[in-house]
Amino acid sequence: MASGEKFDCIVVGAGPAGTTCAYTLAKAGLSVVLLERGEKPGSKNVMGGILYSTILNKVIPNFWEEAPVERRIVQKKFSVLSDDSELQLAMRFEDFNKPPYNNTFSVLRGKFDAWYASKAEEAGVMILNEAVVDKVIVENGKAVGVKTRLEDGDLFADTIVIAEGVTSLLAQGLGLREKHIPEHMVTCCKEVIELPKETIEQRFNLDGDEGASLEYFGGSVKGLVGSAFIYTNKDTVSIGVGVSTNDLKNNKLTPNDIIESFKEHPSIKRYIKGGKLLEYSAHMIPEFGYDHLPKLTMDGLIIAGDAAGFVNMNPLYHEGSNLAMASGLAAAETIIEARKNNDFSEKGLAGYRKRLESSFVLKDLKRYKGISNFALKHPEFFKEYPELIIELAQDFFTVSETPKGQSRMNVIKKGLKRVNLLKLAIGMNRARKVMF
Repeated sequence: MASGEKFDCIVVGAGPAGTTCAYTLAKAGLSVVLLERGEKPGSKNVMGGILYSTILNKVIPNFWEEAPVERRIVQKKFSVLSDDSELQLAMRFEDFNKPPYNNTFSVLRGKFDAWYASKAEEAGVMILNEAVVDKVIVENGKAVGVKTRLEDGDLFADTIVIAEGVTSLLAQGLGLREKHIPEHMVTCCKEVIELPKETIEQRFNLDGDEGASLEYFGGSVKGLVGSAFIYTNKDTVSIGVGVSTNDLKNNKLTPNDIIESFKEHPSIKRYIKGGKLLEYSAHMIPEFGYDHLPKLTMDGLIIAGDAAGFVNMNPLYHEGSNLAMASGLAAAETIIEARKNNDFSEKGLAGYRKRLESSFVLKDLKRYKGISNFALKHPEFFKEYPELIIELAQDFFTVSETPKGQSRMNVIKKGLKRVNLLKLAIGMNRARKVMF
């Protein structure tokens, strides 16, 4: 590769968004270089561990037949924790055991991203690892290339796709994105714990390649704004927490404080007992919301994936990978269209936003845009109410010589004494509006 070499497209970041974009462009016959900051794709990428794959299955049909997925998710459980107790809603759907398996799989990003990048390479993408990009080269208001620390120096292209992840200093440097503020970010940490395959299947009531997704609220994160999770892999489990960066700062806690407390909870301990810690990682998740999205395009450039803040903040879904891949696909389709028209201006790339607006990406972001603000304004839904619900449930089901009618009245009286009904009604109505 010669210094100053020009491509049809430069993609920065080999995560789900960047690789989807690069793969699609290469399949259409365009020359593409994919720049990865880490030693290899997946070496620096972190997520909880659930891959939502409706877009991937369009890009590579029946991908699960060769991709290194861990387990197909057939069980979903949602739990509220107090300091030592749990209230759980559990679901299992046998239809999720059949292709396409509800497009939901547990994955380990180190393995999956490397495989996905190899498919892009097979399609004709040039992948350059350990490629640090310091800035986007702009001439006359148009992005024309990137300044790298590679031996061969700067690279040039008709279009550049920024898919470098949540921090996205490139987008900030161009003035396309606001600087990070704690209120719009979630701090996560995750551990991968090794357990025998048979132990995982026994403890989580699984058979073969079946998997489980467990989401935890309330006491799982010390009552802060956030949640925790456990996802089953073949012979490991992914366990982690995600908490509002603003809440962590205000309470002077670290993510490690939260995850250690979570692992010691009686309901969690039994799942990971005897396990061996293989991996510890930390990550930021964008919660910009629809109203704080960056400017998605400029002349010669598109922003995709986490760099654009494309994460569904609804805690019932925790969906990011699907939105990332959808944005990568939309970016590729837009660039192919722009090439046909020989127009790589912002106007020529306007189809990107239109594609996202007609898809689930921006429709879902718009639908759930109020969740982050609700969570910050109603902390009682993360500590006070979960603890009370568990306490009342325990009282209700405690076996004693008290007549059942009297027990029910005692529970009702305690609840009424502890909760401001008007405040609860207002909060529940707001929660309904932003979450459903």
